[in-house]
Amino acid sequence: MTTAARSAVADKILNVAGSLFFREGIRAVGIDRIVVEADIAKATLYRHFASKEDLVVAYLQERHAKVMQGLDEVVANDPDPRRQIATIFDRLYEKADNPEFRGCAFALAVAEHGDSERIVTLARLHKRSVADFLRALAERAGFEDPDRIGRHLALLYDGALARRAVYGDPEPMRDARDCALSLFDMAARNASTAHITD
Repeated sequence: MTTAARSAVADKILNVAGSLFFREGIRAVGIDRIVVEADIAKATLYRHFASKEDLVVAYLQERHAKVMQGLDEVVANDPDPRRQIATIFDRLYEKADNPEFRGCAFALAVAEHGDSERIVTLARLHKRSVADFLRALAERAGFEDPDRIGRHLALLYDGALARRAVYGDPEPMRDARDCALSLFDMAARNASTAHITD
C-alpha cells in the first residue's frame, strides 16, 4: 500500500506503531498497545493492516522511503561528491545524537524477526539501495572501482549505525565520516594518477 493510497487513519496507526517499534522494539509492542496509543478500535487497525507483520512491513517501507529521500536530497542540494559524503554522515550523526535513537531499524527488525521472509527481504532491499546509492556517488566522482568504493562506504555507514546501537554514543558517526572522507580522498588520488598515466 503506497503512502498516497493510505487513509489518514492508516497514517495515524503507522506513525504510532512505527514510533513504538523503533523506540521499544517490535516484539515488545503488541497490537493492544498500538490500539490504545492510537486511540482506535482494534477492528479499525485490522481494517487497514491485516496482521502485525503487515504493519511492520509498512513501517519498514515507510522508513526505507524516508532514508532514500534524505539521501536524494543530499545529492540535489550539493553537486560536490566529497561534500555529499560528509553531509550523509553529518545527518547520520544528527539522528544518532538523540537518546531515543536505537540504530538501524532494518537490522533491529531482522534481529527480532529473522524468520520473516518479508522482513528480511525488505531489510536486504534497503541495504542494497543504500549501497547502490553510495556506489553511484563514487561513480559520479569518477573513481576507478566505484563498486568497491560503494561497498566500503556502505560498510562504514552500517558499522557506524551498529556501534551506535551497541554503545549508545553518536561519535561513531563522526569516526565513520572521517574514514569515508579519507577513503574518498585516496580514491580521488588514485583516479587522478590513473588519468595522468593513461
